[in-house]
Amino acid sequence: MLQLIRALFAALASAALGFSVAHAQLYPAKPIRLIVPYPAGGGTDFFARTVAVQLSQQMGQQVVVENRPGAATIIGAEAAAKSAPDGYTLLLGDTATFAVNPSLYRKLPYDPRKDFAPVSLTGRFALLLVVNPASIKADSVGELIDQAKKNPGTLDYASPGPGSPHHLAMELFRLRTGVPFTHVPYKGAAPALQDLTGGRIPVMFLDLATGAPQIKGGKLKALAVASDKRISALPGLPTLGESGLPGFEAWAWQALAVPAGTPGDIVAKLNAEYRKAIGTPEIRQKMIDAGIDPLQSSPEEVSAYVKNEMAKWAKVISDAKITVE
Repeated sequence: MLQLIRALFAALASAALGFSVAHAQLYPAKPIRLIVPYPAGGGTDFFARTVAVQLSQQMGQQVVVENRPGAATIIGAEAAAKSAPDGYTLLLGDTATFAVNPSLYRKLPYDPRKDFAPVSLTGRFALLLVVNPASIKADSVGELIDQAKKNPGTLDYASPGPGSPHHLAMELFRLRTGVPFTHVPYKGAAPALQDLTGGRIPVMFLDLATGAPQIKGGKLKALAVASDKRISALPGLPTLGESGLPGFEAWAWQALAVPAGTPGDIVAKLNAEYRKAIGTPEIRQKMIDAGIDPLQSSPEEVSAYVKNEMAKWAKVISDAKITVE
């Protein structure tokens, strides 16, 4: 009897393994939806569309970008979390989605730790402190600080929304310098950029992928970058650490995830396909040229990184007394 039971378990295990392998080989059998929780035209959208083209070629099925902007990425994240865990819905979330919103909002319609299975870290966007030179005359971080302190309560700053990396980078800047800026949130980087270049808002932190054309065209002036080292796209631009704020670092990072419960073989396949895509020299160079630090990782590394970022930005949110209803 014992031998019969062992044989039965062995047969079941073999059948399960065979099903898993067959499942992975059949996937994907139809187009894949990649949810971007921001409007078209921003840095996250640029990253998603660039990688989606390569993934489509590799996987033999279209990876279709679907923009679901609003509410600090909550709308897009909720849509992804409630989708079937079958590998046909992906989410390109960011700092806000996975690390900030739990501290910023009392109630979330999703839990970043329970409702998603991480696939890979995807990229870090260099954040630049930029001004509209027609609105404010500042050629350095020090000059911006001096002007803001001399005119308290008169300078607004834009962000793609509450809890966005751009918003928190400025709040960290405000905490470190005591500069009395007023936050004006937008629904995405593109509309914020429109008002910044139009002169309605004088300053913001902006990712290079979004602001590069305006910076090169002279409509915006970059004062510093919030990375730990200077970036190759703008080698003459100092870091905030070099500009009098040692240790200042803030990135707009992203990670690819799927709904919790997605089969492990599909998660592994998506991880492998993403690594292949981001390792393609042409794709990688496009990211670097746009000021993006391309990343790849294991799902476990995503979880560890998110945990550290949660702790870092929870402190900023608490110290800055940031609240969102």
